[in-house]
Amino acid sequence: MHSSNARYGDPWYDALASGWGEAGGTHVPAAPVPPARREGGTDTAADVYVEVQRSAAFQEVRGRYRRFVVPATSGFLLWYVAYVVTATTAPGLMARPVAGAVNVAMLAGLGQFLTTFLLTWAYARHARLRRDRAALELRWDTQEMTRGARGGAR
Repeated sequence: MHSSNARYGDPWYDALASGWGEAGGTHVPAAPVPPARREGGTDTAADVYVEVQRSAAFQEVRGRYRRFVVPATSGFLLWYVAYVVTATTAPGLMARPVAGAVNVAMLAGLGQFLTTFLLTWAYARHARLRRDRAALELRWDTQEMTRGARGGAR
């Protein structure tokens, strides 16, 4: 049975779970990305990839990626450098006891691990809510376009 209404057995096409996919907790879904498709055929697969790279859809997905990764990486590196600089320039501060044998340096070191896990979780959540669906659509559009460039399905 081939129907234009057929659903893929793909989790990205399933309904989002309650509370997921909202922009900034406003219960408004993230804005859709425009398709990369254009009317008319393209000569070669290389032309298709160049066309997709220049498309608004691809630029939007890359922009969403950069808007998360650049500030997150900058913030984490700043936190890490602050920890290392403080540990080397202010050993008295880092040796200050907080509770029993636990000192400021130990808490800051554990904070580094906690920050790593939180950043990993935030990245995975951001990818799931802001980029994965759009990237999958872009991938499928690209596959259809390259299939057309090759002269049909193989």
